[in-house]
Amino acid sequence: MNYLAHAFLADETDEYLIGSFIGDFVKGTITDRYGSEITRGIILHRKVDVFADSHVMSCASRDIFTGPQRRYAGIILDICYDHFLSRHWSDYADTVLSDFIARIYKLLQEYRDLLPERLKAVLPRILEQNWLERYLTLKGVEMTLERISRRIKRDVRLSKSMPDIQANYEILGKNFRAFFPDLIAFARTWTDKSN
Repeated sequence: MNYLAHAFLADETDEYLIGSFIGDFVKGTITDRYGSEITRGIILHRKVDVFADSHVMSCASRDIFTGPQRRYAGIILDICYDHFLSRHWSDYADTVLSDFIARIYKLLQEYRDLLPERLKAVLPRILEQNWLERYLTLKGVEMTLERISRRIKRDVRLSKSMPDIQANYEILGKNFRAFFPDLIAFARTWTDKSN
């Protein structure tokens, strides 16, 4: 899952949400730099990634991708699943998507001093370019994949997976709708047990 889904799954407290959002930027052992709620969010992020990667529907969706992009199918799928979450937001959330995104941006600015340096560095671009709203369209998905490609050391263009995404759009959407309720249940159960 990518940023939007991680924030959605941790929408219990502001700090829990921030922790889950920053999970990809915190590597290795979690230091005492973060309070207990942010730490709990980071741990949820890691648990969600493991659950999502091993889910049968995620495995089926990753098998859709071909060619050199197959190696990066997990990353591509994370972006696709945030796209489908955006498209079907009202099926899962009581809040309006744009309001939820605005809240995330506000929290990122409020907690800026606690953010990992890599996230701090890209935060102005996240806000300026409205990264989270981009997931709504396939053009936004393509732009996101292009941006991620620039961070990969190998010469790879993840946006070359767009023909696979478009050709299998209905299957990917169906797989997401079969998968996401299981992920929500997993995250809620883990959240309840970790309180």
